[in-house]
Amino acid sequence: MSSPLKVVLLSGGVGGAKMAEGFAFSRFSAQFSVIGNVADDQAFHGLWVSPDIDTLTYTLADEIDTIKGWGLKDESNQVLDQLKGLGSDTWMYLGDKDFATHIYRTEQRQQGVRPSVIAANIARAYGVSTPILLPTDDCIQNKVMIESGWIDFQDYFVKHACQPAILDFHIAGIETASATPEALSAIAGADLIVIAPSNPIVSIKPILSVPGIVDALQQSSAFKVAISPLVNGQTVKGPADKMMTAAGYRCDVIGVADVYNGLIDGMIIDQQDRDMMSELSAKVEYVLATDTLMFNRQQKVSLAETIVHFYQAGNGKVAAASAPLHDSARESAPRFAV
Repeated sequence: MSSPLKVVLLSGGVGGAKMAEGFAFSRFSAQFSVIGNVADDQAFHGLWVSPDIDTLTYTLADEIDTIKGWGLKDESNQVLDQLKGLGSDTWMYLGDKDFATHIYRTEQRQQGVRPSVIAANIARAYGVSTPILLPTDDCIQNKVMIESGWIDFQDYFVKHACQPAILDFHIAGIETASATPEALSAIAGADLIVIAPSNPIVSIKPILSVPGIVDALQQSSAFKVAISPLVNGQTVKGPADKMMTAAGYRCDVIGVADVYNGLIDGMIIDQQDRDMMSELSAKVEYVLATDTLMFNRQQKVSLAETIVHFYQAGNGKVAAASAPLHDSARESAPRFAV
């Protein structure tokens, strides 16, 4: 009997969490782990908040607020309302139960506990068995330059609702950061590495920018595939399209391929971008057009299983226990080189 497939997902928040859910609830969950983005972390009310890691944790725990796509379900707002009444700036929504996560994280950090250990403890407390790994234990933060100057990403994303024109990007602290041994070990031991349909500029690039991560990816023998977060030149949610343009990339699947140039073996795009497969194939060896939109768990699991079949085809492998590609993936299968 063959050993379980080792899958590692590089992930941001909402879109990445959907993909993480697909793998975690599929038959490929046994050796599945996630490396999550920490560059959106920021302090609020004296507490350290880690939005993408918390979104991953709450999603895999089945505790996510599915309407908002982030935060805990069945929340109340008494603490935030009280803070507002006291005159605090409360533009960043944090629910009462969510506050407990941030209080715990901050207490542990002040006691000198490694952020990776803190994240693992929080996940365990929520009943999450999937390892949620940090790319670095150092503080790195996305900064966005707008006309008035440099601001934190959450200020741009939430407070300003992504409205100001973006002039530049910077990841503060990245030069002196170092990769965690857990992330490097996961990459080294992976059979399949998947880049989630997360924002390539502020969710995935910060992970790749941590010194040691790209070297580990290039040295890994794993099959590496990216899922485009852009469909027909637009993002499903969030400012990825604006940020791709501001960063100097095309706002389509070609631009996404350019972001990951030299790092990936294959790319998965949505059916709506099927007409770009020929152009994309000049940049990426293996290309598959399939259904990438994930509105329910069945679609998330289906996409995860399609990715595994894509990996098996790209590596010339056929697993007897594998389910066939769903129809849309089967139609595209002859169009990528094996």
